[in-house]
Amino acid sequence: QVQLMESGGGSVQAGGSLRLSCAVSGYTVTTYCMGWFRRAPGKEWEGVATIARDGTTYADSVKGRFTISRDAAKNTLHLQMNTPRQEDTAAYYCAARRFGSGCPLETNSYDTWGQGTQVAVSS
Repeated sequence: QVQLMESGGGSVQAGGSLRLSCAVSGYTVTTYCMGWFRRAPGKEWEGVATIARDGTTYADSVKGRFTISRDAAKNTLHLQMNTPRQEDTAAYYCAARRFGSGCPLETNSYDTWGQGTQVAVSS
């Protein structure tokens, strides 16, 4: 059974750092395109970062501050959040794209989702 489970969310001060993790079960984390997405209250879904075998993609809003990576030994996806801003406050979700090619930032391209973890950035 394929499952994704996020952890690592919480409260962080602006300018600090936080690392989100997504534990993968049912397949190897490097097999498929995976990504991090977020949704802030009252706002639309936003693709944050994706990782494929041939590289990574970032939203302009997080480029240079966030880093997506995969740990094959622990079968885990990470999102390192450096110098977060208040506008990064949101529920963060990891997702896998098991069908189709490419690794886009669009949420509707992903078929498997975790339950989410909340991140609150304070000033």
